[in-house]
Amino acid sequence: MRPARVWLGPDAHPLLAEAIQRAGGSLVEAGDANVIAWHGWPPGRIHEVLHSGIEWVQLDLTGVERWLEEGLVDGERTWTIVRDAYAPDVADHVLAFVLAAARRLPEAARRTSWAPLEGERLEGRTVGFVGGGAIARESIPRLWPLGVRIVALTRSGQTVAGAERTYGPSGLPALLAESDYVVLAAPLTAETRGLIGAAELELIGPGGWLVNVARGALVRTDELVEALEAGRLGGACLDVTDPEPLPDGHPLWRLGNVLITPHSANPPGTVEEPLARLLEDNLRRFREGRELLGVLDPARGY
Repeated sequence: MRPARVWLGPDAHPLLAEAIQRAGGSLVEAGDANVIAWHGWPPGRIHEVLHSGIEWVQLDLTGVERWLEEGLVDGERTWTIVRDAYAPDVADHVLAFVLAAARRLPEAARRTSWAPLEGERLEGRTVGFVGGGAIARESIPRLWPLGVRIVALTRSGQTVAGAERTYGPSGLPALLAESDYVVLAAPLTAETRGLIGAAELELIGPGGWLVNVARGALVRTDELVEALEAGRLGGACLDVTDPEPLPDGHPLWRLGNVLITPHSANPPGTVEEPLARLLEDNLRRFREGRELLGVLDPARGY
């Protein structure tokens, strides 16, 4: 078997250390390592430990746009990301957001007096997923029992299990127009940056809600604020924003039809367990010479 001499950091969480040892790897100093298990911040610190002997870097995140923009990912070794491991937690957040939107909980949470509050049943409504990866695959079974109709859009147009219809990229206008709740679950790439602006929000319409659990820069924030203020969009549930962190006093904070969570679809303290499982699996694959899970394609951005 191939040896796996692993440098773990900058945050050497004990669950990750245990996973490395279970997989037959050894924890070593950076200079002696041939594998990096990266867990921590900021990305630029990778330069402190990366050297010619590193064959593989396992990153602890899904969205790698900052790593790519800063030129931290090279072609001299294999880089892997977390593709599926965090998706169940994010899917729980999607379900919570859709239910909150349907029952107008963002407005209710801001009230200080008793008054009627409009809401709607989810049964018969349409949820559209922009992105058909792990988040959509985990979210769809959670939504089925509520009687919703599912449509999806993927880069390839390949069918998404559980979706009544799957569109390719050119089908975005159709998906937005027929969806009551639009869930953004796509990676941030050159093609998807600013994907949702005024024209797209107009298609969702005053009865529809935008749910973003992917990346804030998929949405043109100024145009989102304008659509919400003008009543051209029913509301928004956002776990991610652009800019992020969202500054104090930003217009999104004061809008009654907006629910914001601070990039917490994967709550702090919950990511290490699924990351440890992935790391252990990938280390076994590395040692046995098998294909690794979540290999990063820099050209595609994920």
